Amino acid sequence: MALFSDDDAAHYQTRSSKNMTCKARGDMSKLLPVASFFLGAALTAALVFLNATMDVNWRPSALASWGNGAQPVPKPKAKPFAELAEVLKNASMEDGTVIMTSINRAYAAPGSLLDLFLESFRLGEGTAHLLDHVLIVAVDPGALQRCRSVHRHCYLLRRSPGSVDYSDEKHFMTKDYLDMMWGRNRFQQTILELGFNFLFTDIDIMWFRNPLRHIAITSDIAIASDVFNGDPESMGNLPNGGFLYVRAANRTVDFYRRWRRARQRFPEGSNEQEILGRAQGELSRLAGVRMQFLDTAHCGGFCQLSGDMGRVCTLHANCCTGLANKVHDLRNVLKDWRNYTAAAPEDRRRGGFRWTRPGRCIH
Repeated sequence: MALFSDDDAAHYQTRSSKNMTCKARGDMSKLLPVASFFLGAALTAALVFLNATMDVNWRPSALASWGNGAQPVPKPKAKPFAELAEVLKNASMEDGTVIMTSINRAYAAPGSLLDLFLESFRLGEGTAHLLDHVLIVAVDPGALQRCRSVHRHCYLLRRSPGSVDYSDEKHFMTKDYLDMMWGRNRFQQTILELGFNFLFTDIDIMWFRNPLRHIAITSDIAIASDVFNGDPESMGNLPNGGFLYVRAANRTVDFYRRWRRARQRFPEGSNEQEILGRAQGELSRLAGVRMQFLDTAHCGGFCQLSGDMGRVCTLHANCCTGLANKVHDLRNVLKDWRNYTAAAPEDRRRGGFRWTRPGRCIH
């Protein structure tokens, strides 16, 4: 599905800075050493405070867009993006980050994945407020209508005439599924081109704690792993694009362009996740981005199930196909979480809580 082409991106506007002048009276040669002393003392105190109080992996909103010399992508003014830019602005955090997911009519139906997804935020520890920053992208009018009945921030991704109808379930690795995934990839690049950071989360991911705290402030891209090898910088990890943080910068836009161009070098029928797993080292090096692979103990799933409910932030129904199978096993996940949070604090500290085996997804 050709949602956007590279030529659709609007021309970037050049940000001009105002020249400001400052006049000082008196003998500056006497003032400069004093000013330098106080400036140096202030910087030293600030660095000591940060080192003493801040976990390097904690990502507070005030620091989330800091570092690496990254230049934010100027926001295009093209009319086709005006509605999307406004929706993103309304949903974004102070640092310009939006949590984003996508649904079709099948996923949005009452009792289906959308309801489970939203419920997990309400049941989680300190996650209910994050719903204010969740943008749900509907790929058909039916999904949009349901979204607006249960959530605040909804956006309809309009299809070009004659394109595939995505309202029904799309089975894994079919042509329609692949078109949908590559279309999603291009849409994510558009979010970056509009100047917003995003944390994309599949609709079959349950949120129990804030995963942003485990994304390093120096990471341009942070991605979940189907199987985590213990090294967050290792290109040997198996990425899962269903949970993906990307910071808006020129180099991350370049990463996405290279990612889609790499499709031409792989067999027809390869999905975007497979190509990323095989080319992520090359793509990150050429684009100059820093990638972080998230520990499955915090952001895991059915492929490598976290054994410690005291650490889990998100849980993905990966390594699983079929909408009915996902819904069934994720209902058990929410039931397990309710039992865990209802337990006495001392029982929770002792541990021993386990997820119900995802019986329909894992045989």
